[in-house]
Order: sequence, then structure tokens, then C-alpha cells
Amino acid sequence: MTDAILLAYKEVENSMERFTQLLQSHVATMGAIPSHNPDQVFRLSQGSKAMRDSAMIYLSYAKYVAYGMPESEDLVQDELQG
Repeated sequence: MTDAILLAYKEVENSMERFTQLLQSHVATMGAIPSHNPDQVFRLSQGSKAMRDSAMIYLSYAKYVAYGMPESEDLVQDELQG
């Protein structure tokens, strides 16, 4: 694929990683403060995990496409290392 597509993929990957880390940090902060509703903290915690898992699925396919839809995962790993 083109360098622009690979760069866009990397930007999305970094943004999703930052978003999920910030969301998990927010959940931890909320959980540490007794005045927060425990049900809300639990729901946000579950939502945070769902976002992380969904992002991983999305990024897995985006990486596959960004690297030109290679025949095997080994070819993607070769590209990343090369």
C-alpha cells in the first residue's frame, strides 16, 4: 500500500491506544472516589473493555489492509521488522 495509507493506519492505531488508556485511567480514578455511583463505574469499566476489544478487532483488519492484504501474517510481521 502507499505510505499515506500506512501512516494513516499508524495514526489510528496510536489514537485508539491513547483513547483506551485514557478511558481505563478515568475508570480507575472514578473507582477510587467513593462518591461515584458504583453501578456507573462498573458500566463504564465494562464499556472500556468493550472499546479496547473492538479497537483491537478493527485495528487487526485495518493493519491487514494497510499492508496490502498479504497472504499470511508472517508477511505483515516481515514488513513491520523490515
